[in-house]
Amino acid sequence: MSDRSTPGPGSTPEPGTTSPGYQQLRPKPTGVRELVAPVAGFGVTFSSMFRPTVTEQYPFEKVPTKPRYHGRHQLNRYADGLEKCIGCELCAWACPADAIYVEGSSNAELPDGGHRSPGERYGSVYQINYLRCIFCGLCIEACPTRALTMTNEYELTGPTREGLIWEKEDLLAPLRDGMLAAPHPMVPGTEDTQYYRGEVTGPTPEQVAWVAEHRPDDPTLDAARAAAGQGTATATASSAGTPAAATGTVRS
Repeated sequence: MSDRSTPGPGSTPEPGTTSPGYQQLRPKPTGVRELVAPVAGFGVTFSSMFRPTVTEQYPFEKVPTKPRYHGRHQLNRYADGLEKCIGCELCAWACPADAIYVEGSSNAELPDGGHRSPGERYGSVYQINYLRCIFCGLCIEACPTRALTMTNEYELTGPTREGLIWEKEDLLAPLRDGMLAAPHPMVPGTEDTQYYRGEVTGPTPEQVAWVAEHRPDDPTLDAARAAAGQGTATATASSAGTPAAATGTVRS
């Protein structure tokens, strides 16, 4: 007949007891520490009660966000004004909330050799539904051309649901000084590879002349003419054997 006071192999110890061979690594509190142990977790609360309260007075005082804050999206451009988005739809596939809708079109459909982005395709339709977006940043990680990034803008509320579905025109970055509004041809003698590598640094006289012929009232022409006449460097031919680009807009 076995002794019931000694637990056998595989048995469960009685409540309030420990199994044989168990050694507590943390010493058991004694004395005053044992008395205050049940309320020790409130130490952080009690210590915070006597600290001054700091309240941000938003929206009257706006505090800058952190540099890597995930805010409103932005569709970027190259230095000559062409759009970086190629309509590949990878951002839409990566979105876990199904908040992005993209339609790609061919640059060959544009008249007289015009381009909206380097290469064959561009994003003709781009929508982000900010009623669904969770600002996770997976879309910008999926973008192969760094066309889509996230800004620090966080004020995205609006009076209507329709207003929170942002279109491509709402998301495109503004044209900087010297950029030429698309559509227009690519820099002569270049391929999309030179654009992706950041070798295009501005519009060429050939691009300016094309826009002046097709859109003589384009407001970006004057600044683009000045930018096209400032450069002096000449591009080298790429490894694929493409001819050298126009002077002053592509760095080798």
